[in-house]
Amino acid sequence: MLPTHSLIAIFGGFICTGLLVLLVREVAAKRHWVAVPNSRSSHTVPTATVGGIGFVIPILTYLTWLGIVFVPHALPLMGALALVAAVSLADDLREMSRRSRFVVHLAAVGLVVFTFREGMPYWVLAVAAFALLWHLNLYNFMDGIDGIAASQALFFCVGLQIVADGNLGWMNDLVWLLAGSMVGYLVYNWPKASIFMGDVGSGFIGLLIGAIVLERSGQTWPLVGSLILLAVFWFDATYTLCVRMLTGQPFTDAHRSHLYQKLAAIKGHRWTMGLFWAFALFWLLPLAWLASRYLAWSLVALAAAVAPIAVAAVWFRAGIAPVSPVKEEGSANFA
Repeated sequence: MLPTHSLIAIFGGFICTGLLVLLVREVAAKRHWVAVPNSRSSHTVPTATVGGIGFVIPILTYLTWLGIVFVPHALPLMGALALVAAVSLADDLREMSRRSRFVVHLAAVGLVVFTFREGMPYWVLAVAAFALLWHLNLYNFMDGIDGIAASQALFFCVGLQIVADGNLGWMNDLVWLLAGSMVGYLVYNWPKASIFMGDVGSGFIGLLIGAIVLERSGQTWPLVGSLILLAVFWFDATYTLCVRMLTGQPFTDAHRSHLYQKLAAIKGHRWTMGLFWAFALFWLLPLAWLASRYLAWSLVALAAAVAPIAVAAVWFRAGIAPVSPVKEEGSANFA
């Protein structure tokens, strides 16, 4: 049985996010804050966006309270997340330059790495900074069909708690808060979605999950276990980018060639999300548990985790020849 404070975090995140997303959806409709289908979208009709505000607000509020009352490290993390949320929201509403976004992302990542730098050699900090910057952006790339970004975050949170037995230190309730918030958001974003999280949500989650991994790695939670839980996102995004670069495609341009997008175009968004959850729960979660309990087998478990994704990526030619989106379903904004 979970302690009371964890249950409060879960249900508090669910209720606050659910109500805030409902409010944002109404405001977005009136102010025309919509994601219009374009060459890199998988949705086919204009749909309300910036729904990520619904979970950004409660999480930033919790981190502020936590930092003031209990854990000083929570305040710089809150600051870094607020920076990313602010620049991403501005980009959602009026399109900011890539340079401006990159500078803010770099500052936020630097703040996170500096906050959790204790005991880490400089080369590890450099690798961590690059990984955080990549994860922040790949989460944006992977937010391309209904429910997938929130589902990955929810699975990571629950998997982390199960395998680590809730031994996550001061981040324990933060992880539960994020999990509850994702459930509240999925009420509106599960296929067929009525609102998308936008960059304000995807960038925020990408940095937050990366920060959780960085802070916990080498303590109660091995890094390989986190890589396994997040395998669908980082492998698909990285593989697709590499293929586009190696085949001479303009890899910075809009596209719909990620593995998950191709599956959704062929089988539909609901089918793809069902496959994600089945694969995550019955393949990735046991492997993450194995990697955390038997460290000698952790790299074998990691290889086993990505092997099916790699085979599917090759089979469906991820990164090459985008296919047309499914007509009957909408999807989250790929932006």
